[in-house]
Amino acid sequence: MRKRSIILLLAIAFVLIGALSGCSTDGGSDNGEATTLKIGATPVPHSEILEFVKPMLAEEGVELEIVEFTDYVQPNLALDNEELDANFFQHVPYLEDFNEKNDTALSAVILVHFEPLGIYPGQSSSIEELQEGDKVAVPNDTTNEARALLLLQEAGLIELDENAGLEATIKDITSNPKNLEIIELEAAQISRSLPDVDLGVINGNYAIEAGLNAGEDALMAEDKESLAAQTFANVVVIRTGDDREMFETLKNVLQSEEVKNFLEEKYQGAVVPVF
Repeated sequence: MRKRSIILLLAIAFVLIGALSGCSTDGGSDNGEATTLKIGATPVPHSEILEFVKPMLAEEGVELEIVEFTDYVQPNLALDNEELDANFFQHVPYLEDFNEKNDTALSAVILVHFEPLGIYPGQSSSIEELQEGDKVAVPNDTTNEARALLLLQEAGLIELDENAGLEATIKDITSNPKNLEIIELEAAQISRSLPDVDLGVINGNYAIEAGLNAGEDALMAEDKESLAAQTFANVVVIRTGDDREMFETLKNVLQSEEVKNFLEEKYQGAVVPVF
C-alpha cells in the first residue's frame, strides 16, 4: 500500500510540473495568461493607431482592449476612476489644465505624434476674402482655444495680449480689424458646423474624421517643425505612479519604426510622428 501511495504521489507531482511548465509564455504574466491593457481613445487617429499595434503587443504578451470615446473629458475621468489602465487622445497642456481643474493625478508617459491644427474653409473659401463681421469657429476648451487663437493671430486676423500665451481666450484679443465674430464650440462640433461659419479652426483628429487633411485642405496649419509640434504632441496617459511593466512594452511598440512608417504613409502629414 505504501509503495502504491508513493507512486501515486509521484504521478500527481509530474502532472502538476508539466501543467505549470506548459503555461509559461514569453512576455506574459507568471501564470502564462496575457496581461490585459485597457486603453481609452478617441476614434481617429488614436484608436486606429492602437488597432495597428494590437498584434504587435500580443506578440509581447499584452492583450490590448480599446475603449472608444468621442469627447475630451470622459477618458480622463474613466482613467482616474480606474476604469481604464491608460488613455490616448490628448496633449500635455490639456492634461495639465484638466488635472488642475479636476483635482486628478494623471501623467503623460509616451510621446507619440502631433496633429497640426488648421484653419478650414466654411462659407468663405480663403482667409483673404473674409468680410466685416464674418464668423470664425474655435474650440472652447482652454488650451485648444488658445492654440486656435494663436493660429488666427499668425494668419494676421487678430492680435492677442502678448502675456496670454497658452491660456489665451477671446477676452485676450486686443485687435480685431474685421470685427470677426469668434464662436466658441465644442471641438468635435466644428467640422460639422463649417457650413454655418466662414472659417473653422479644427483639431487634427476631428479634421481627419471629417475627411479633411491639414496638409491638403487647411488654408493654414501649424508647422510640423514648430514649437507646437512638441508642446501639443499627443501622449499616452496613465495614473501618476502606476509603473507596471506593460507600459514600457507599449512605449517600445508605439515608438517603433513600424509605427512611424504607418503614420507617415496612412495620414500623409495630417498625423506626424514625434519620436
